[in-house]
Amino acid sequence: MIDSHVHIVGNGSSGSGCRIQHSGAHKLLAHYMLHQLGLPQSSLRGDLDNIFVNRLVHFVESSELEQVVILAHEKVYDESGRVIDEEKSLYVPNDYIFRLAEKHNCFLPAVSIHPARADAIDELERCAEKGAVLMKCLPNCQNINCSDPRYKPFWSKMAELKLPLLAHTGGEHTVKQYNAKYADPRTLRSPLECGVTVIAAHCGTKSGVVDPEYFDVFCDLLQEHPNLYGDISGLQLPVRSAYLPRCTEGLVAERILHGSDFPVPSQPIWSWLRGHISAKTFAEARSIKNPLQRDVFVKRAIGIPDDAFTRAKQILRIPEQ
Repeated sequence: MIDSHVHIVGNGSSGSGCRIQHSGAHKLLAHYMLHQLGLPQSSLRGDLDNIFVNRLVHFVESSELEQVVILAHEKVYDESGRVIDEEKSLYVPNDYIFRLAEKHNCFLPAVSIHPARADAIDELERCAEKGAVLMKCLPNCQNINCSDPRYKPFWSKMAELKLPLLAHTGGEHTVKQYNAKYADPRTLRSPLECGVTVIAAHCGTKSGVVDPEYFDVFCDLLQEHPNLYGDISGLQLPVRSAYLPRCTEGLVAERILHGSDFPVPSQPIWSWLRGHISAKTFAEARSIKNPLQRDVFVKRAIGIPDDAFTRAKQILRIPEQ
C-alpha cells in the first residue's frame, strides 16, 4: 500500500532550505495542523524539520502503509522564468526530499520543477537520475499554465523519462493562489497529449464553497485520455468529502490512487454528517489516533476499492531494487 500524496513541511532548522508561510490565514492554518498532529506550537520556531519528519515516519511505520510519496514544493516563477514572492511562498527543495528518501526506506521522493525555469529540463533529467518517482506541481499556486505551448518540450521530456505528473486540480486555500484558472483539469490536456501519465490531485473537486466545481470535467477527461488518473487526497475535508462516494464506482474507481494530503487534517466527521458512514464507524474512526491509518479506514468504509491503495505501484517511476 502506498500513500501517493504526502507533504513535507519545514522551516529550514536543519539546513533543509525549507520555508513555511507565516502570515495571515496561512499562519492560523499552520497552527491548526500542528494541533491536529499533536505537535507543540513552538515547533514552528524550533526544530520543525526534524520534528515533522520523525512524526511522519512514526505514522507510516505504525500504519498499514508500506511507503508514502513525499512531495517537494517549487518556488513561484513568472512566465519568463523569474522567481516571484520568494520570501513569502512555501518552499521544499528537491535535494531535501532526496536526502529524506535516502535515510528512510518508507519515503518515495517526488520532485517539483517549474517548467518556466531556464534549467527546467536539466533539473528534470537530474531528478529522474536520482530516483524521482513523479513530478508534482500546483498550477494555480505556482503560476503554471500547463497548456502553454512553450512548456511542450518539458512535458515531452517527462514522457520520455516515464515520469508521471501529479498536478493539483480544484480550489486551494492552504497556500496562496496566483491564478485560480489554472486549477481547471482541462489545462492538463497538453501534458496528456505529449504522452505524460497525469494524476489529477483531488480529482478536480472544489475546496471552498464558492470554488468552481471540476469533478465532472475530470470524469469527462478520463473518457478521453487513458493516461489520466486522479488521487483522492484531501477528500475528508468539509466540501471535498461530498465527492468520496462518487469515487467508488465506474471509471473513476478504476483510475484513482490513494493519497492522504498529510498534514492536511483527515476529518471523518464530515463523512458521518453526510451519511456516508455510520455512527459506529465514525466512533471507531475517531479512536484511531494515527491520521494516515484513519484516512485509510474511512475511505475503505465508504467503499473505495482495494486496488486504489496499491495502484500507485503500477504508475510511479519506482526504480527496480
